Amino acid sequence: MRLGKLNKKKIDVLGVSFDALTMDETVELVQRYISRHVGAHLLGVNADKILAIEKDKRLDKIVHSADIINADGASVILASKVLNTPLPERVAGIDLMQRLLDTAAKNGNSVYFIGARNEVVSEMVKRLMQKYQNLIISGYRDGYFDESCWKDIATKLKKSRTDIVFIGITSPLKEYFIDYLLSEGVPSILMGVGGSFDVLAGKVRRAPVWMQKINLEWLYRVYQEPRRLFMRYFIGNSRFIIKVIRSKFLKNDGNGEDV
Repeated sequence: MRLGKLNKKKIDVLGVSFDALTMDETVELVQRYISRHVGAHLLGVNADKILAIEKDKRLDKIVHSADIINADGASVILASKVLNTPLPERVAGIDLMQRLLDTAAKNGNSVYFIGARNEVVSEMVKRLMQKYQNLIISGYRDGYFDESCWKDIATKLKKSRTDIVFIGITSPLKEYFIDYLLSEGVPSILMGVGGSFDVLAGKVRRAPVWMQKINLEWLYRVYQEPRRLFMRYFIGNSRFIIKVIRSKFLKNDGNGEDV
C-alpha cells in the first residue's frame, strides 16, 4: 500500500516535480511516512537521471510516481535558479542517508541494507553497529542477485516490517527494484543510495569538506574513477547544460515547455 504524496510543496525543474524541501524537512517528512507504516520511494534526482529519463520510459514513469523527490546534485540546484524556479538546497544522498541513520538510532526505527559486495556491506554494518549502539538493523545482503530473487526479498522485507531500506545498487536497476518492492506491498521507506555503502565501509573516500561546500565533489569522484565517470560528468553535464539553456530560451519566449 502506498499512501500518496504527503508533501504539497513542489517545484518543476526540467519536467521533474521536485519536493521543495531542505534536509531537515526531508527527514521530518520521512518520519511522517514511517508513522503511517506504508511504503514510499525516497528518490534523489541529479542531472544524470534527468537525462536518463528522456530515453528510458520505464524509469521516467517511476521517477514521476516517486513519493519524495530531492535534488541530489549541485547542477540541478543551479538549473533551478537559472530557470527562476529555485529549489531550497541540495539534499545529497549520502548525507541524507547518514541523517536518517542518526534519526533511526534516536527514534528506534529499524533499517535494512541491500547492495554492494558482501564484504563491503558487512563491513559497513560492522562500523554502523560500533557507531550507533541503539540502531536496529533488521538485516542486510549484497546487491548481486537477479530478478528471480526479487519476490523472495520482497517477502522477507514484508515480514521484517523494516522502517527504512537502503538500496546500494546501480541505476536504473535500483529504481526498477524499488518499484517492484512497492508493487508487492513492502511497507518501508525505500531509498536508493548508489555507492554510499562503499563510503560508509571505508572503501571509498569522500571529497574534502571544502570541495563539498563549493560543489566540486563530482570532480573529486572523477579523479578517483576517471574511466567510469568521465563520460557521465563531462559529456553528460554538457548535454544537461544545453538542456537548461534551451529550456531557458523557451520560457523567455513564453512557451514554458521543455524539449
